[in-house]
Amino acid sequence: MAIVPNEPVLALRGISKRFGAVQALTDIDLEVRAGEVVALVGDNGAGKSTLVKAIAGVGPADEGVVEWEGRPVQVSRPHDAQELGIATVYQDLALCDNIDVVGNLFLGREILRAGVLDEVEMERRSRELLQTLSIRIPSVRIPIASLSGGQRQTVAIARSMLGEPKLVILDEPTAALGVEQTAQVLDLVERLRERGLAVILISHNMADVKAVADRVAVLRLGRNNGTFDVKTTSQEEIISAITGATDNAVTRRKARNAEVAK
Repeated sequence: MAIVPNEPVLALRGISKRFGAVQALTDIDLEVRAGEVVALVGDNGAGKSTLVKAIAGVGPADEGVVEWEGRPVQVSRPHDAQELGIATVYQDLALCDNIDVVGNLFLGREILRAGVLDEVEMERRSRELLQTLSIRIPSVRIPIASLSGGQRQTVAIARSMLGEPKLVILDEPTAALGVEQTAQVLDLVERLRERGLAVILISHNMADVKAVADRVAVLRLGRNNGTFDVKTTSQEEIISAITGATDNAVTRRKARNAEVAK
């Protein structure tokens, strides 16, 4: 794993967001460092998507400070986030089924030579990128529709790497994937970390979170409800923070052991 510096790549300080009468986020703090995977978890409606949109510039926060590499920045539009080095891979992937892998990777970033698409160069760079990330697909010239769910996900993540980001946000990257496909995606998440990138992983799957995350940030009802070190925290404790439960297997064991110790 890459060495994690003290200064966060991204730090959110007191982020709040309101939609009319609904307070979606209240005073949210979050930090993520280079070479670190931070899982963002919480029940439906906890504020995960709203927070991701605030970071990505899709739905800017109403209050609070966004710090990038130690300095306050404005992220008012998706372009602002991209310029900083923030790449977001949403759950719908935004891939075009009838276009091949090369076309999807360079969609909106096409390479031109004398005003004509340079297909040879785009194919070369596509192969190079996929090889660098150890992504295996049958061919870069087959339509996206021909790929498995896991392969489609890895292509979407690879596309986000073309802008050479420093932070990658992955929104439920293993949702609806089988065991082998999930393993492919989790392997890629680990490779992103090994390359020194900061990663925010949104997931409902605690097994995936425990497998690749370094820390887990829990949102509950639009507020911070704890940040946990994966190595020293049980799955039950994280789930308790997600649900807001105070009486669970972990707390009962602690109480029982405390009674025994008296």
